[in-house]
Amino acid sequence: MNLELFIARKIHFGSQDNRQATPPAIRIATIGIALGLAVMILSVAIVIGFKKEVRNKVIGFGSHIQITNFDNNSSYETIPIAVSDSLRKSLEVYPGVRHVERFATKPGILKTETDFQGIVLKGVGTDYDWSFFRQNLKEGEVLQLDEKKRSTDVLISRYLSDLLGLKVGDFFLTYFVEQEVRARRFHITGIYETGFADYDKLFVLADIRQVQRLNGWDEDQVSGLELLVEEYDQVDPIAEALYFQLAEQQDREGNTYFVRSIKELNPMIFSWLDVLNINVVVILVLMLAVAGFTMISGLLIIILERTQLIGILKALGENNASIRKIFLYVSFFLIGRGMLWGNVIGLAICFLQSATHLFKLDASVYYLDAVPIDLRFSAWLLLNIGTLVLSMGMMLGPSYLITKIHPARSIRFE
Repeated sequence: MNLELFIARKIHFGSQDNRQATPPAIRIATIGIALGLAVMILSVAIVIGFKKEVRNKVIGFGSHIQITNFDNNSSYETIPIAVSDSLRKSLEVYPGVRHVERFATKPGILKTETDFQGIVLKGVGTDYDWSFFRQNLKEGEVLQLDEKKRSTDVLISRYLSDLLGLKVGDFFLTYFVEQEVRARRFHITGIYETGFADYDKLFVLADIRQVQRLNGWDEDQVSGLELLVEEYDQVDPIAEALYFQLAEQQDREGNTYFVRSIKELNPMIFSWLDVLNINVVVILVLMLAVAGFTMISGLLIIILERTQLIGILKALGENNASIRKIFLYVSFFLIGRGMLWGNVIGLAICFLQSATHLFKLDASVYYLDAVPIDLRFSAWLLLNIGTLVLSMGMMLGPSYLITKIHPARSIRFE
């Protein structure tokens, strides 16, 4: 029989002989651990979810990796690259690459009878992956492009439709200013809304052949290629490998290819997302500190209340290490109970938010209309293991008080 564990169970689970000190101490310590762990679970789930949602929105508009002309500036008026069939096929079978698609951009002015708005016409082809816009489609349908016929259909955002009073089925004119002003009439087939205002107010999706015709490009000339990869963690290695592989290659017009990842295309957004990790670390440290100090105070009260028991055990020959182990077992029971309730509270709130989107956000500020939740099993497991290990480690100090208790004085202690 494990004597220390037996005594610890009697202390923790046994009756308290009408004493009023231990129950409040146990409740306070349990509540401290429970609230601390619940807040940590929510913090990690919200930050992971927020980073994932914002990242997916940026990727939805710009893919994981873009290959463009090296001489392009940062504007949407681009110098084209000629994409050969051999280049596309080599990219489609490149390790880690899931999808390759062409795109072309052209800035213009969308005008109705009463209003106008600057936009970017993003041309896409029959090879375009519509999964992101299908998820965010609010009305109508995505573009149904035909390889044999140039389409005038477009997909616009809810922001533009509300701003300009447009709806599915309407026609509008867009003007493109170069040496001379040219106009194109488009038909709205669908309305999307991502909540990412910086992009929603800008992009109108159309047939890539409309942009090619406006720019006077050949059929194989585009603003660039967009690559989607299998795993997000592989974006940087694949982009770097492709950069060096294509750096020495040129298209039929002598243009050099320029490879950039989505992180390089949007450094401010991804730097901001990285800073969120610091916020999570601060919250975790604070919650662990609060829970730890609550546990320390609870254990000290329990030790002081059991001073007579400690004195009797020492008089019977128990050493300090054995008695310290008893109270560490008691601490383990307290921490375990608190962690159980902390998981129940934290996971319940996560499930509630995922199912109902109860807690809303201002999409114009946070890019999302509700608090996102994404709790991975590995993160949840590490949180629980880390909380248990650190909390038990913090209990070693208070348990040292047992070595200062003398049997003769403690047995008479009231």
